[in-house]
Amino acid sequence: MASYNYDEAGNMAAYFLLTFLLIVLVPFSWPSSSSKPVYLSECDCHDCFEHRIRMRKYETIPVRRYTLLALGWALFGFVAYKVSRADNESKVYNPFEILGINTGTPVKEIKSHYKKLSRVLHPDKVKLTANLTIEAVEARFVEITKAYKALTDETIRTNWERYGHPDGRQEVSMGIALPSWIVEGKNNIWVLGVYAIIFGGALPSLVGKWWFGNRQKTKDGVDARSAATFFKTLSEESGIEDIAVSLGKTFEWEGVPATAQNVGLPEIETAIKQRIGPKWDEIVKSAEASPETSQNRRKGLILLYAHFLRIPVPEPLEADQTKLILQTPVLVNSLLSICTTRNWLLPTLSAIRFQAYLVQAVPPGFDILRFSQLPGVIPDRAPELAKKAEVMTDLLRIMEEENDIRHMEIKSAVAKWGQIDLVDASFKVIDDRLVTPSSIVFLVVKVRLVPPTGSSAKFVGNVSEEAINDEKRDYEFLVSKKEVEDGPKEGRISYVAHAPHWPSHRKPAFWVVLADAKTNRVVVPPMKITDVPHADSRHPDTYRSYKMQFQAPPQVATFTWKLHVVSDTFVGEEVSKDITLKIDDATLLQEDQEDEDEISEPEEDSLAGQMAMMRGGSVKKRTDDDSDDDSSTDDDRESSDEGSSDSD
Repeated sequence: MASYNYDEAGNMAAYFLLTFLLIVLVPFSWPSSSSKPVYLSECDCHDCFEHRIRMRKYETIPVRRYTLLALGWALFGFVAYKVSRADNESKVYNPFEILGINTGTPVKEIKSHYKKLSRVLHPDKVKLTANLTIEAVEARFVEITKAYKALTDETIRTNWERYGHPDGRQEVSMGIALPSWIVEGKNNIWVLGVYAIIFGGALPSLVGKWWFGNRQKTKDGVDARSAATFFKTLSEESGIEDIAVSLGKTFEWEGVPATAQNVGLPEIETAIKQRIGPKWDEIVKSAEASPETSQNRRKGLILLYAHFLRIPVPEPLEADQTKLILQTPVLVNSLLSICTTRNWLLPTLSAIRFQAYLVQAVPPGFDILRFSQLPGVIPDRAPELAKKAEVMTDLLRIMEEENDIRHMEIKSAVAKWGQIDLVDASFKVIDDRLVTPSSIVFLVVKVRLVPPTGSSAKFVGNVSEEAINDEKRDYEFLVSKKEVEDGPKEGRISYVAHAPHWPSHRKPAFWVVLADAKTNRVVVPPMKITDVPHADSRHPDTYRSYKMQFQAPPQVATFTWKLHVVSDTFVGEEVSKDITLKIDDATLLQEDQEDEDEISEPEEDSLAGQMAMMRGGSVKKRTDDDSDDDSSTDDDRESSDEGSSDSD
């Protein structure tokens, strides 16, 4: 019968503690990819260089985390040391090991070896030292004597062989991994107190905080009241300025820390009014952010537009502004989800474009300032450049002709961020040539980044037809479960965007939007794509494929849609293309299959047909016309033979 006892020596509790420490310490000690981002390419312009210096200045070492990790590993090392020094009470009894001889040694050699040990280890022979007591010497001698008898005495050896112990059957002891001091009567009050604090206070509080916190948040991670505000304020015709107003209303619950650091807000608001004029009052009124109604909304709007207009804020407000700016993309994604749920095209595109304005610190609705995202171009000079050129390529050409000193730096920066090139876009169905009603359709989009004309990079030609129409590559990607094709082996992928005013590293991304331009509706939810490869003069055929899956309409018809690829990092970087989806009747697909089957059947008279008949397969029957032609041919041959004989 097994007996249960507590771990007197504390060894089992130590093993339990070691396991728990490993489970906690290893994941937290493993370096995460976000702790030190590694980028393949960065912008080398002066603005981005200064931005990286500022980022390093504000980067703080997580002292608390490292301190806790150091203490945890120190505790782990201490417990491991104690365990290594503790006696192993659960060790299997092995008399050969105790005597220091090999298993299976003959009895004669065992007796000889025991005599040698007795001369050395007998208590009368051992000289005691400070570290060696008489009790330890006697215990050691008793142990080797018992091991010797276990191998030479028949009764003791039988007990060892049958029960694993020289003393015979032993009581099975099951240890409980709790040190005895935990259950001692004098410590009961303390143990019960700790249990009450953990299970009666801390655990219910933690679960309650998690439960009620989740109820107040949507799946996008924003306050439920913010999502409700988006539902109420957005409409089918909402533009980019309406997006800014909707976000301003949510600053009552999001993004703005409830601190008393409001020093300098009136001065910042005055500077904003000087830049955009009466439009500021309209924004404040639309967002219901007057000082009398909501201080948080007003503070959030001021900090947001100070970022758009690149107005410096006092040092006490810098942390609040950084937190607000980094929280805004989360709010925009929630707003984008609401727009796509309602299939609204204009608000969807506006929300994506708003993110680019936010990243580049260009005020939304002021397209005349779009060139201020370029290095070395201040907002005051951006309108002058906008009057000279409509697109980036024209601007680069004009600046080069005018020998503008900013020309080379702008050329280098623009070449690195590249322009989106829509290589190809098509609808595909797995293993079918036609798209039938309600079938599963894939929109396959092939894109790359190319340097704009006039940039410092070499000219990149068009992708070859052979590379675009690579059927094997397309089929492997189509049947795979991945939405993104594996990155190209050649070329490079830019991971860091030119964003000197964004308070963090920015990874450029694009959104693929399939829309019905006639009804201003989004056909399928947009897809975000990242890691678009750069093509260069050495690898002009470099591109990457992305796919969107949806169900085809249930009716036979032809749909003319528009495909948008919009950047959420660079203002104005987007392309669009008309794309047609033709839904064919399913009977046409069956007819094509029948035609292919008929063509594939061999003729009856051919060698392949005879072999197919022997295998039990189907063959193409010979028609009567073919028989007549054959017979007439034979008759003609016979008549010609007769004519030739007569002439002879």
